[in-house]
Amino acid sequence: MRVLAVCSVAAMLAVGVLSAESDETWTVQKKQELIRMMTAEYVTSNALIPRSKKPLEFYPDGSYDATQWSGAMEKAGAAARLGDLVQITKVELKGNKVILELNHGISGGRRWWNKVQISSGSGGGLGGGNNRTKSLGETPHAPGGTSLAIVFDGEVPFKTHEELKELLKPVLDFEQRSATELYLDKIEPKYREAIESKKAIVGMDKDMVLLAKGRPDKKIRDFKDGVETEDWIFGKPPGDILFITFNDDDEAIRVRETHANLGGQVHNPGPIERN
Repeated sequence: MRVLAVCSVAAMLAVGVLSAESDETWTVQKKQELIRMMTAEYVTSNALIPRSKKPLEFYPDGSYDATQWSGAMEKAGAAARLGDLVQITKVELKGNKVILELNHGISGGRRWWNKVQISSGSGGGLGGGNNRTKSLGETPHAPGGTSLAIVFDGEVPFKTHEELKELLKPVLDFEQRSATELYLDKIEPKYREAIESKKAIVGMDKDMVLLAKGRPDKKIRDFKDGVETEDWIFGKPPGDILFITFNDDDEAIRVRETHANLGGQVHNPGPIERN
């Protein structure tokens, strides 16, 4: 059974870009070039990817075998979560499939790469133009390894490494966005702007506030008139103090700023409310 993959929009874009098939055919040299350019690439996961000894199949239109993927998840757990960093450790063209091993397969996982730096950019592969250096510590590492297979109707048509990356977008992101960046892409612009400005506003949930302000210095729960709330307090006297009140749905319903003098006395002619 096929169902739409998580990033179906990206898949549709990929299908549109690659709809016109190339007249080129595979040669030994072209296969070697593809394998060289793809092998050792560091990417971030665009989906929850199970651990599996047998390659997890998905198709050029972005659909996948839901029974196989869910069964693998139940049996062996996750190889990569959304936003996790993975490495392509082997690429193979076999029959009607392009098979990619991630993190050395099911027996692999986190290894030495958390201590090194890599380059990413439009050049791709093991070095290209317009690259920027990024520490691997900036992105969570995948807990395990697995294998993926793009399955075509017939023999694998000729694809450049850039075209293959487009087909892989539903599951792998070669732009190496962090989990935070992936999350920010999915929320309303006003919340993203507030987070990037390190501000808290009404309507945020706790995850958004944590991204914007970090962990609070203190938490206080209250139950009044049948309503339960929780206050997060940022800052200590003397200095500015920020109070954020959440309802029982973990939504910020009030954001107040004030100033506390030495000794804990709060002085503020009018709290600032952020909406």
